Amino acid sequence: MAERHTIAWSEATWLNPPLNVEADGDHLLVTTRDKSDFWRTTSYGFIRADGHALLTDFPVGTAVEVSFVAQLDELYDQAGAMVWVDEKTWIKTGVEMADGAPHLGAVVTHGLSDWSQAPVPEWAGREVTVRVSRAGDALTIRARCQDGPWRMLRLAPLPPDAAASAGPFCCSPQREGLRISFTRFVLGPADTQLHGDPEA
Repeated sequence: MAERHTIAWSEATWLNPPLNVEADGDHLLVTTRDKSDFWRTTSYGFIRADGHALLTDFPVGTAVEVSFVAQLDELYDQAGAMVWVDEKTWIKTGVEMADGAPHLGAVVTHGLSDWSQAPVPEWAGREVTVRVSRAGDALTIRARCQDGPWRMLRLAPLPPDAAASAGPFCCSPQREGLRISFTRFVLGPADTQLHGDPEA
């Protein structure tokens, strides 16, 4: 079983480096590039793979947790956790600005992107943690605001033999200059159960 440990920001590798990165104590302040995004085709008709993700190895049997604080203002401003296999196979999950309010959501991409979301206006400007657990052929995605209860968000397939990496991500499809404060990046053992407390 993997031991729970913090990933140092310097231990991970950027997929598409952002406009600016700076350390603020233990936190990492990230500023997005103009019109950065991850998406494949569905409904919108375009392919984007130039969002920002700071990635480390993500083997079967582990879970990644990413915490962040963001003031999401523009349409589609987003931050959270990314699981990356290749340009056609990836999952991004976290909080995104849509319809005038922050939404908790996930985009699961296997060739084409599939987006699910639910409004969380009470999470605006507060610390959010996203947890993605990899066990067998599945990813279990949960999130919570500050010390609140975990919310089950998505169960998605990922082949157990896929070489994946995971970590914090952010994008600003409509603009440049979204600033995210990432506060935690932790890797540990996969969740012990699908329902209830993931660490029980």
